[in-house]
Amino acid sequence: MKNKTREQAIEELSLMLMYLTRFQDHNEFCRYMETSWKGYDYETLNILEEKELLHQPKKSKCVYLTETGKKQARKLLQEYNISDKELTDKFEFRNIREDEADQAVTIEQICFPPNEACSEKNMKARIAKASELFLVAVDKDTGKIAGFLNGLSTNEHSFRDEFFTDVNLYDPDGKNIMILGLDVLPEYRRQGIGRELMYQYLRRERENNRKIVILTCLKSKVKMYKKMGFDDRGIADSSWGGEEWHEMSCVIER
Repeated sequence: MKNKTREQAIEELSLMLMYLTRFQDHNEFCRYMETSWKGYDYETLNILEEKELLHQPKKSKCVYLTETGKKQARKLLQEYNISDKELTDKFEFRNIREDEADQAVTIEQICFPPNEACSEKNMKARIAKASELFLVAVDKDTGKIAGFLNGLSTNEHSFRDEFFTDVNLYDPDGKNIMILGLDVLPEYRRQGIGRELMYQYLRRERENNRKIVILTCLKSKVKMYKKMGFDDRGIADSSWGGEEWHEMSCVIER
């Protein structure tokens, strides 16, 4: 480990402590955000904010780590040989690669019944055109995808079934996101992967200046998505797969 100045050490140790002691903020606006108490040197906090590693909301006792801040904290934990003991120890969360398209197709077919699953053609077209709107959880031991979340950006405000089948509705500058699927293989369920995928996705797209994230789900899943910060808009216009769906939304704009 290279020699560090006192100021550098304070910055790095403070960032690592904020990361290790962070907790989920369950307020109604951004319950998917992770926060840490503001009990650190004010000058250090200001420096970390200038480096865009955290946000300091006014009149708040907490600070919010940015995705860049969390990545830097994880890098420092490895440098200092400190265990994270998080899902990030076991799984890598990142954009999908085009050479992983076949894996995504197979996972989709396992996770959804035939009347609901995205076709191979549409899934591969979606990955080719909008891979940055996929988030995958990769098992570090096997290198295989354990689960993924994907969507399309748009300026539309309500869900319609054409988003599942027409990748040309994708607008890279769109301020809203239509979630098209949350998939976790059966052997990886009940570990928090689905929740982590959603929270990381919401935080990432918030930093990409998106405004609203919209999805549809069966009635049995409404409670789960409410816990993730989504509001139930009622019965959706969607009739995908011949099912009745609820439309749910989460406001994420800054």
